[in-house]
Amino acid sequence: MRTARTRGFTLVELLVVMVIIGLTLGMATLNAIPSPRQDLDKEAQRLALLLQLARDEAIVRNRLVAFEANGDRYRFMVRGDAGWEPVTRDDLLREREFKNSPLQLILEPTGTGSPDMLRITFGREPVDRPFVLTMAKGGNTVAIRADGVGHFTVE
Repeated sequence: MRTARTRGFTLVELLVVMVIIGLTLGMATLNAIPSPRQDLDKEAQRLALLLQLARDEAIVRNRLVAFEANGDRYRFMVRGDAGWEPVTRDDLLREREFKNSPLQLILEPTGTGSPDMLRITFGREPVDRPFVLTMAKGGNTVAIRADGVGHFTVE
């Protein structure tokens, strides 16, 4: 005769499952909290796309479009008949604050604008002046490189 065997999990099996769950939760928690470097990189990626959009808008609108920024915020301006006007009707090119501001911004070659506000101007022509915009926070640095023909890369 066979003896009836109880069905269930052994203590070792339960411990193995608990260890796997603990490791999975630990890795998910580490990936869910972005580092300051990742935040700066995301901000640079977003800004590179907006700069490319502003360049395209300058060509399509046949008007000068400028990017102005200080360490806390940035905005896009359009050259109208009465002078420079901020872009207000476009949700993508509206004025924004930098995440984790203040940032240190360095433009090479040096652009126009006041000492506390840098400016990059996009013209009506498809070829512009190349530049490198460096964003720094703490010990982290990210650069947006524009080649002058519409390619923006984040390094």
